[in-house]
Amino acid sequence: MTTPRVVGSAGHARYTYRLRVSSTAHSALLAEWDRCRWIWNECVARSKRAHRSGEKCGPARLDKMLTEARAVAPWLAEGSSVPQQQLIRDFGKSRAKALKDIKDRLPQRQRAGLPKHKKKREAGPSLNYTRRGFRLNDGRLHLAGGIVLTVVWSRDLPADPSSVRVYRDGLGHWYASFVVSAEVQPLPVTGAVIGVDWGVHETATTTSDAHDLPHAEHGRNAKAKLTRYDRMMARRKPAKGQSASKGYREAKKLRAKTYQKIARQRQDTARKWAKRIVTDHDALAVENFRPKFLAKTTMARKAADAAIGATKQALLEMGRKHGRDIRLVHPAHTTMDCASCGARTKHALPLSERTYTCITCGAVSPRDKNSARVMLVRAGLNPTGAEGVRPLGAPLQEAA
Repeated sequence: MTTPRVVGSAGHARYTYRLRVSSTAHSALLAEWDRCRWIWNECVARSKRAHRSGEKCGPARLDKMLTEARAVAPWLAEGSSVPQQQLIRDFGKSRAKALKDIKDRLPQRQRAGLPKHKKKREAGPSLNYTRRGFRLNDGRLHLAGGIVLTVVWSRDLPADPSSVRVYRDGLGHWYASFVVSAEVQPLPVTGAVIGVDWGVHETATTTSDAHDLPHAEHGRNAKAKLTRYDRMMARRKPAKGQSASKGYREAKKLRAKTYQKIARQRQDTARKWAKRIVTDHDALAVENFRPKFLAKTTMARKAADAAIGATKQALLEMGRKHGRDIRLVHPAHTTMDCASCGARTKHALPLSERTYTCITCGAVSPRDKNSARVMLVRAGLNPTGAEGVRPLGAPLQEAA
């Protein structure tokens, strides 16, 4: 399986492949992860002490801690220093982001959260290697420390990778995720623009009826199967202090496989839709919607099944990959503004009211369609034609 995904900008992409891991390599990977997990937990402990005492706990101090620990602990020095150093870098970035959110006084639900301890039974193995920590030879991945893994090459890498992340998912499958340099792949100019509004009734409503994305309901379709596995696990749940039975482990595995299938179905639906949008339009006005707050509403289950965040991410990545003009629009008051005259209603529309009627110009349109057109206006992409098409060769307007 290969999943190209844009990282940061269109200049880098991530390609993920399945790994075939021997018993020897499996033991070596878990041993390497145990060392990295100890280092992470030590960083968390030192960070908490530094936070209480007001001392600094930057990457330089943590690097010094790693050097000292490897000098006095032979079991730690047996592993490669590359993934251990990369883990410290990841910890530093996570901690810095959390402290910045606290300093900016963001709401609790929007904060990244300080790094926490990684428990052995809960944290999945994940090892990061830079270019000096791995090499590809005869189709095999050689990691620092003498670990050799067989890669299932579903497609060739477009360039030499600069780093790789080896990780294990909830089903026990191992993957290698390579970061490579990727060039923009331009598509033919169409002269069309489109506005995208996110929702729950329909995952995405656009200014073009042919490009709307209906709610696929992948999670709802698998609800009966998940309920069955949940009951199997409940009946076979081990008592406290006892090991899980074979039947419990089997039911847990079947449940995890079902969730993985749902996630892949959502991902496939999002990517196919995003490819169609990007192919048919030069510029996209996308609502910069963050669906996290929906988790505490009565629509939480349906919003999660809609996978708005994953669909939005797929659209942004596909647009960057093909060099399209993407403009993120702030979602405030998009359901209250009129796309025709710009007037704003005095009160927010309830969710049950699906038709927008402007009190100023009298324009009547479906609520989500009006919001999608508002995206175009705010992004400065309001087309002159009724079908959302600019004259070929006409320059794009700059967003206000």
